[in-house]
Amino acid sequence: MTEPILDKLPLERQNPFDPPAEITAIRDRAPMSRIRFVDGHIGWLITGYHQLREVFGSPKFSSSRENHHLIDPRFQSSDDPGNFVSQDPPDHTRLRKMLQGQFTVRRMNQLAEWIGTIVDDQLAHLRTFDGKADLVKEFALPVPSLVICALLGVDYDERHRFQEDTTKLLSLESTFDEAMAAMKRIQEFMRELIARKRANPGDDMISDLLATGEPTDEEASNMALLLLLAGHETTANMLALGTFALLEHPDQLKILKDEPDVVDNAVEELMRYLSIIHFGPTRTATEDVEIDGHLIKAGDTVVMHVPAANRDPEKFPGNPEELDLRRPASGHVAFGHGIHQCLGQQLARIEMRIGFSRLFQEFPDLRLDVDPEEVPLRTDMGIYGVHSLPVAWSA
Repeated sequence: MTEPILDKLPLERQNPFDPPAEITAIRDRAPMSRIRFVDGHIGWLITGYHQLREVFGSPKFSSSRENHHLIDPRFQSSDDPGNFVSQDPPDHTRLRKMLQGQFTVRRMNQLAEWIGTIVDDQLAHLRTFDGKADLVKEFALPVPSLVICALLGVDYDERHRFQEDTTKLLSLESTFDEAMAAMKRIQEFMRELIARKRANPGDDMISDLLATGEPTDEEASNMALLLLLAGHETTANMLALGTFALLEHPDQLKILKDEPDVVDNAVEELMRYLSIIHFGPTRTATEDVEIDGHLIKAGDTVVMHVPAANRDPEKFPGNPEELDLRRPASGHVAFGHGIHQCLGQQLARIEMRIGFSRLFQEFPDLRLDVDPEEVPLRTDMGIYGVHSLPVAWSA
């Protein structure tokens, strides 16, 4: 029997917190499916948790974008020196090793008090509004932006030079030329930053990186760019979308308020439940490899669907379609798996633990200020979330 071939990856969400229903149906039929790429290549879509983990952990797959076929031509890009996310060993190993010491669990935990101060200051700022505000603009975006800017030694007042272009870069409605122009402007900003740090080093990650003498200026610029973009976009969207989800699940919000110790697991469950990418990452097989009885041939490109895998009942029994802050959620793949697992995951966890717990401590009656259907979703962006989250509280 010939396997059906998916001609287009479904992106339309029927519920703001769930993957597309068609994707869930595909996973339930078979955790590995065939999909046609824009150039006609017939590759693979992986929606099952265990199959996805196997690809993530296998050295027989390349992360190099130059090897990939494309689901969408707007995602075409090159493997820029220093962008270790899209590089394979030994380059990936060499570059990531330069930064690993900066992101150890111990070092991140040492930053918790300082991050708590940033969160408290931003909550005090939020309190100055007359009982109504956009939580994205006034809290969810500033907190991780302030943190990553300070860690990298970027002047927070210069954030307009990268935040506007980041939006353009991540927009699924940007043309290829518009996205590349935005990327060039961000890269120019980072090159200027590297030059300033070489001339006047400070107490920050970029200065520490340059002090090793290992990366070239181009590598350092792209490594810093990757940390800057990942360090504010992902956590900002998790803080905003996570708050939206909690407000829409009052029984779970009550657990978070009544049981402060649940916050660590709550963050893991929110990461599992929300998985703020539409699809991806992508890998290409460098040799023939068999996974779950399917032969993936050398040169085949594989698209992994993290939101579907994080709802896979084979891994998360007991209705994984529901948000359950008491669910043992460890093992989710929202931060990836294997050698490319998110370098800054501990930093993100700390920001979310402190952010969610203190937000609802300070604003116990926080509520949506619009109907849930009116919250503008980032269905048009590469990283999912909400464009704004109008909230209200008793002033």
